[in-house]
Amino acid sequence: MHTVSAIFEEKGRGAMTVNLNSVIQTEQIAKIKCLVWDLDHTLWNGVLLEDGEVSLKEGVADIVKELDRRGILQSIASKNDYQHAMERLRTFGLDEYFLYPQIHWSAKSISIESIVKSLNIGMDTIAFIDDQPFERDEVKQALPTIRCYDAANIAELLDDADFNPEFVTDDSKQRRFMYRSDQVRKELEEQYEGPQEEFLASLQMKFTIAPVGPGDLQRAEELTVRTHQLNTTGYTYSYEELDALRQSPNHKLLIAGLDDIYGSYGKIGLLLLECSEKVWTLQLLLMSCRVMSRGVGSIMLNHVIRMAKEAGVVLQAKLVPNDRNRMMSITYHFAGFQEVERTGEMVLFEHQMEAIPSTPDYVDVQVQSL
Repeated sequence: MHTVSAIFEEKGRGAMTVNLNSVIQTEQIAKIKCLVWDLDHTLWNGVLLEDGEVSLKEGVADIVKELDRRGILQSIASKNDYQHAMERLRTFGLDEYFLYPQIHWSAKSISIESIVKSLNIGMDTIAFIDDQPFERDEVKQALPTIRCYDAANIAELLDDADFNPEFVTDDSKQRRFMYRSDQVRKELEEQYEGPQEEFLASLQMKFTIAPVGPGDLQRAEELTVRTHQLNTTGYTYSYEELDALRQSPNHKLLIAGLDDIYGSYGKIGLLLLECSEKVWTLQLLLMSCRVMSRGVGSIMLNHVIRMAKEAGVVLQAKLVPNDRNRMMSITYHFAGFQEVERTGEMVLFEHQMEAIPSTPDYVDVQVQSL
């Protein structure tokens, strides 16, 4: 992932413009999205199957709840009896905090792979904490990008930079509940016997597109930091840069939200458009991986295509391909973009303005004043 330092210039009577063609790119380690806990001698004192009764380690409940408040997901990879372990977690009042817990006798690396697949997040955003060096080494050997922590240092977790997002947004605080709702949707979809579009229609989805306002800036920055797979460039933007861009007369910064009958997905998409007199250029398009299966990924893009056509301008789009965002290249191609130029790692696309895909009937799209 890269960071972008936009160059801000003062022109005219204090009007601010933003030059996104001059950027500083630096590699950045992904923030932790999920902490996977071992149980015996890690989350609690003792070995459940040997001691029968175990006690929570001092401060663990507070750590679990604070990580949850910060929007960091949590799960379990433990060699234990599932029913027995979950019962103990329930007695401690902590069972609800762990998504897709893997409690069985397989290797911890296999458990973590299952958790990552269920959550649909990057392997390099996972942390694992265990008291046994053997278990940490097994995970590190099989999954080199995992960050492993010794349970002896559990008291230091909350101070670790990887577990401290710059902002704790409303979406952060609700992240576990959003994933719980996703789990319900997935289970219902698996049980549904009719056509997929019929199931999607039953969700009664509402997709909103609006300009980024002051209250959206923290979430907008969070989206650039956390979203990797469905991200056209992988660039991140700071709060200050996004604030300048939303006020720039030469840019449009849009944010998307999604709700359905099971609750809110939160703010799930961000789009940055640089506008000159004759050419509009998509500098960034990203969408949360959580909505990948909801059939809404192209709605925001198609909206901008229609805007450009109505304005009578050429619409171009930038893509920085990597091993994780191949889907965004496919999205551009399916939306009618064609590659026109390659400069270093950057690919430039241009839309032909011929056929513009329509919005799916199963989604209610609401566009706020731009």
